[in-house]
Amino acid sequence: MALYAIGDLHLSLGEDKPMDVFGENWKDHEKKIEKNWQKLIGESDTVVLTGDHSWGRSLEECREDFDYILALPGRKILLRGNHDMFWEAKKTKKLNDFFVGRLEFLQDNYYTYKDYALVGTKGYCYEGKDSEEHYEKLMERELQRLKTSFEVAKAGGCRKFLMFLHFPPTSIGEPESGFTRMAEEYGAEQVIYSHCHGTEHFDDSYKGRVNGIEYRLVSVDYLNFKPLKIMD
Repeated sequence: MALYAIGDLHLSLGEDKPMDVFGENWKDHEKKIEKNWQKLIGESDTVVLTGDHSWGRSLEECREDFDYILALPGRKILLRGNHDMFWEAKKTKKLNDFFVGRLEFLQDNYYTYKDYALVGTKGYCYEGKDSEEHYEKLMERELQRLKTSFEVAKAGGCRKFLMFLHFPPTSIGEPESGFTRMAEEYGAEQVIYSHCHGTEHFDDSYKGRVNGIEYRLVSVDYLNFKPLKIMD
């Protein structure tokens, strides 16, 4: 029994969107993921997928991608990514009801692994594209969702936390953020995130121990398409 994480599967089994346009290492990447997953993950293990699961824009367009995820061993907990158009902001409960007993969706709620609460949200960071007003609005929305996740976990009696984001908790222009401050406020032991692709972006945010918290990047190409063990 172990906890793993990986993000940015970017599946397009039912769509014509090959990922090798982003580099030769992405060629047949879904086969690499499946091969590594089958070697590492057993049915008693838990895997948190930190967003950008499918290029499909609806559940129907994502059907083959979800079939792929469902066929992989282990318990799967999914976080929302910026490309997950199938996941409408207020429809997390609908997804959990639709996939009940098969997949779990993390937003405005929490799940447990041993005595840890798994909390999280999509997150956000400045990437040089937003007006200040737009950036602040999106940050506040995601921080409130993260706070809700922490608070419902606390109300459920949890006192140990692992925090998951899709976006990195900081960017090159942000030495700290509301997400790092919230992780410290609630005493999260680890912050696990993805979204950063290509060697030029792997160092865009924290990795390693910062202010007592372990930060871990789990973008699929950073991990060479192999889920990362978070803890036994």
